Amino acid sequence: MRRSNRAAAGAAAWRIVQEGAKPGKPSVAARAGAIPRMVGNRLRGRYTELPASRLLLFLAAVAYIVSPIDLVPELFIPILGYADDIGVALWLTSSLMGETERYLEWEEGSTPYVQGRVVG
Repeated sequence: MRRSNRAAAGAAAWRIVQEGAKPGKPSVAARAGAIPRMVGNRLRGRYTELPASRLLLFLAAVAYIVSPIDLVPELFIPILGYADDIGVALWLTSSLMGETERYLEWEEGSTPYVQGRVVG
């Protein structure tokens, strides 16, 4: 993805993050920190609410965003070239916002704590 595409996709994704980080909701830092735990618990079979197909879509979206290869190159159709990158970034951001919120709720209700530390 070109640098300008990354900037546009990042700006659009940041707007979604700002909307999702309202009072009473998990912070952006809490959500970002939950992603590795969510993936790890999913791979260990502990967190089954995240389907494997959705996890694969998340990984494919990340690969698409960081890849220099685009489905619709900006050279031929500039507007569509930017739109596909921004669309993938927006989908990934909004999906991760929702998924991490569900994961944090699950984690809070199912993780055993002993003296402030996670057990298991």
